[in-house]
Amino acid sequence: MLTFPNAKINLGLNVVERRSDGYHNIETVFYPVGLSDVLEVVPSDTCMDYSFSSSGIELGGDPEDNLIVKAYRLLRSDYQFPAVDISLIKQIPFGAGLGGGSSDAAFMLKGLNELFELKITKSKLEKYAAVLGADCPVFIKNKPVFAGGIGNVFTPVKISLKGYYLLLVKPDIHVSTPLAYSLVVPEIPSHSLLELIQEPVAQWKDTIKNDFEKSVFAAYPEIESIKNQLYAMGAVYASMSGSGSSVYGLFETEPEKTSTFKDYFFAFGMLD
Repeated sequence: MLTFPNAKINLGLNVVERRSDGYHNIETVFYPVGLSDVLEVVPSDTCMDYSFSSSGIELGGDPEDNLIVKAYRLLRSDYQFPAVDISLIKQIPFGAGLGGGSSDAAFMLKGLNELFELKITKSKLEKYAAVLGADCPVFIKNKPVFAGGIGNVFTPVKISLKGYYLLLVKPDIHVSTPLAYSLVVPEIPSHSLLELIQEPVAQWKDTIKNDFEKSVFAAYPEIESIKNQLYAMGAVYASMSGSGSSVYGLFETEPEKTSTFKDYFFAFGMLD
């Protein structure tokens, strides 16, 4: 079975309050985009458990620490199905706020469910995904959602960016999520993101923000420079995604080809 785990961007991100358990409550909108990995899972004829191979962006580390393998182990603890051969082409960069690892895990859950006809409901798949990570469940239904709590309480949101051009830029910088959270001062916003996201995209520049930008830009001015360059190119809205280092711009018309970002990872395309 061949699947294409896609990335997401965050449309706004408010860090609302610090919780007693050390986590933070947030407000954000997860929006799926077309940049994707390639994940293939097939029944194995050669192993008793699983085999794992990868290409593209180098993973490193023990496969047992990979969310894909953790998803496999999670389902296999409750269901009986054959050993599998897993192959991944990694194209979504790490440490970018794009949810690539979470998407891989969610698509692994969905893929195993379909491949072996386990008949697990989407609701139950979301519960399994939540065990793997706070933003994993969003990739089960893979639709735009408003997320509250620690990013795991979903409310459907009617929003479409169809027809907009997305330019996504990822410099060679890794932003530590724990560090990013430690530098943010939580604040309850005067207007809920759920309300602001319904306004025209052209108004977002003045109303929708990512609370991580202030501290991350101070530590990494190069990331702020990318955002400014996107606006200079004509973006109607630009923002850092999540707490990671990637920055995206939304354009109403196709931006002129530029070598501005030739030294960075970048992806470009029209949104569906």
